[in-house]
Amino acid sequence: MNKSKQLFTLITSEGELQVSLKEVDVPEPKPHEVILRMEASPINPSDMWPMFGPASLDKATFDADKSALVAPVHKPLLSRIKSRLDQTLPIGNEGAGTVVAAGDSPEAQALMGKTVSILTGAAYTEYACVPVQACLPHMDSTTPQQAASSFVNPLTALGMVETMRMEGHKALVHTAAASNLGQMLNKICLEEGVELVNIVRSQEQVDLLKGIGAKIVLDSSSENFKAELYQAIDSTGATLAFDAIGGGELVSDILTMMEASGSKDAKGFNTYGSDSNKQVYIYGGLDFSPTILNRAYGMTWSIGGWLLMRFLGKLDKKRVGELYQKVATEINTTFASSYSKDLSLEEALQPENVALYNAKKTGTKYLIVPNKGD
Repeated sequence: MNKSKQLFTLITSEGELQVSLKEVDVPEPKPHEVILRMEASPINPSDMWPMFGPASLDKATFDADKSALVAPVHKPLLSRIKSRLDQTLPIGNEGAGTVVAAGDSPEAQALMGKTVSILTGAAYTEYACVPVQACLPHMDSTTPQQAASSFVNPLTALGMVETMRMEGHKALVHTAAASNLGQMLNKICLEEGVELVNIVRSQEQVDLLKGIGAKIVLDSSSENFKAELYQAIDSTGATLAFDAIGGGELVSDILTMMEASGSKDAKGFNTYGSDSNKQVYIYGGLDFSPTILNRAYGMTWSIGGWLLMRFLGKLDKKRVGELYQKVATEINTTFASSYSKDLSLEEALQPENVALYNAKKTGTKYLIVPNKGD
């Protein structure tokens, strides 16, 4: 346990991406730290930008001499990321494993032998040293694979419902809704009686969500999509949406239908539209093309970004603790995740695998198993 293989990312000022596997020392844990043998770490869409930046992955190759995936970065794009150039950075937002060493504080010693999840920026590693505060302990019956996705998706889904209540809305719209996160959100909303409009991109995804009890699922590829979107928003009174896609006209379509619903009973003409507040948060980037707004929804609307860690920073510690505990208790039910493929650290660097997980297809998710094959 003195050494650990770990993934790192580097973008040089000459315009080359290198995602490499390096051997690093495992430190002795300080009093309030623990050492985990990492057994499962998901590859989330939010991991892609730190890992690859704006590199041209269609031109990626594996350099055996460097033990690295290498790809060019178009030089005009380097100014956008100048703060990270020529820096070797760890990657991997979250994961789970078994505590195999602990500092001498009672809090650290209490975690010895436990399965815990961690939220860190360095989860793609065989062994991780983290503070006790970064750990979420799980029940003895929970495996590291089951606990791997305990933070990003579960807390984002919970955060959407929390945001709805904090901002005075009563129903939600969610895009790319057949994802693991989307399935979690459906389960939360069904449990708590929150009306949810799900937008997906195929009949197969409609069937998937209907199969877990979702009430309203719209296929954006349908010829009648806009009419169905209006009906769904009007029947639920949804004035808040969370968009995982970003690019294209869907955000604009959602706002337009919210306005149509909010102004349907208006008497007379109002240049500025209804006074119904309409909010869309873009929290993902499945499509990095421009977000196109066709202004047909009055003047009482907002579009902004939504980031999990900044949202959690708005809550008091007690509430954050309650959300964490809910995740740990329901990790095999409400917050269960499924994976398309397990990858070793080495396999995660192969161009053919990168092409698969970087496609970010709804309903597919990949898991790094650092000790695969041991």
